[in-house]
Amino acid sequence: MRKGGRQAADAEASPPLRRRFYEILEQAPPDDRVSLAVNRFLIALIAVNLVALALQSVPSWEAEFGGVFLAIELVSLIVFTVEYGLRLWVAADNLPQRAKGAGRARLAYVLSPAGLIDLIAVVPFWVGLFVAADLRVFLVFRVLRFLKLIRYSPAMRSLLDALYAERRALFGCLVILIGTTLLSATVMRVVEGSAQPDKFGTIPEAMWWAISTLTTIGYGDVVPVTAVGRLVATFTMLAAIIMIALPVGIIATAFANEIHRRDFVVTWGMVARVPLFAGLNAGEIADIMRLLSAQAVEPGGTIVRRGEAGRSMYFIASGEVEIDLPDRRIHLGVGHFFGEIAVLRRARRSATVTAMVRTNLLVLNGDDLHALMERDPRFAERVRAVIRDRLGHDIVSPHGDIVTEEIEESGGPA
Repeated sequence: MRKGGRQAADAEASPPLRRRFYEILEQAPPDDRVSLAVNRFLIALIAVNLVALALQSVPSWEAEFGGVFLAIELVSLIVFTVEYGLRLWVAADNLPQRAKGAGRARLAYVLSPAGLIDLIAVVPFWVGLFVAADLRVFLVFRVLRFLKLIRYSPAMRSLLDALYAERRALFGCLVILIGTTLLSATVMRVVEGSAQPDKFGTIPEAMWWAISTLTTIGYGDVVPVTAVGRLVATFTMLAAIIMIALPVGIIATAFANEIHRRDFVVTWGMVARVPLFAGLNAGEIADIMRLLSAQAVEPGGTIVRRGEAGRSMYFIASGEVEIDLPDRRIHLGVGHFFGEIAVLRRARRSATVTAMVRTNLLVLNGDDLHALMERDPRFAERVRAVIRDRLGHDIVSPHGDIVTEEIEESGGPA
């Protein structure tokens, strides 16, 4: 209890200035002008760095504008160092890590991929100012600053999120590729080893041919000369089509789904206006948005059924739904939400909800909502207060959740 109380106190003790910097650097609303200006400045600085790096490799440009390139590098080094220091300071306000304490939250940032990229962007250059080193090494680190754009590019973040979401499937593809490579190399050594001992005499040597074939590159420097070897090569090339199609299909599908979901999430106010989340700051709302998943429902499709367990709450990103209550029918449109009380009370649905047109929904899983409550005592208390208020006013039915405030605001029976 004492440990939990101390963690809760740490979570509460968030200085306004640090919280504001956290919002600016990490999780500000889309309409926050200061955050937008800071992000655009950092993106422009990264772009200038990359352009300067390319131009600096031209001897004539280096001789004429060497001072300008040096000034760009020094300004960039100072700005990125300050940025790293601020991100390290405000990491204590990261919602998923905040309950663990400021020290662990900052350590989690330092060890995170984004934190490592930020560190690589500054440390090698400070070391280079005081220690003699090969300048070509620093060119590589300067190019790595390009990775900082991941933080500001929704497309790049979506790709990384897609790769992470499908990491197990992609690892399975890698295992299959390795196994196929070993099998092809072993068979090819048996059938081609005596004809071309210098190229297929050992399995490692044959693996070079197998890898170049399975990746569809086919350099042509190593080719089978026997009839059996060519037959083996034919099957290997057919397997290569599957090897390439598997990960490409997995990544393309995951990337498309992630882009689709992010297209929904641009409506920040849709989450912020929910009474359940009223009073949350920008960082907390952003943490909730990360947990949202996309669901598309065709016209006439059933979203939830009366009597089933409530496991998720829903936000309408586009389209329209009809709620079939025992005594009437209600239509809800873009921006409305439903299903939260059944999730919080672990109750059953009191009505059936059907899509009237093609409807895009954002879905918040009940387990994620409860996990947020366990992680943040302030958020949990706010949620409980909303439940008490809504149940106290008989806004929901005794056994369900469908009749919410915006149902009353959206109109009467269909």
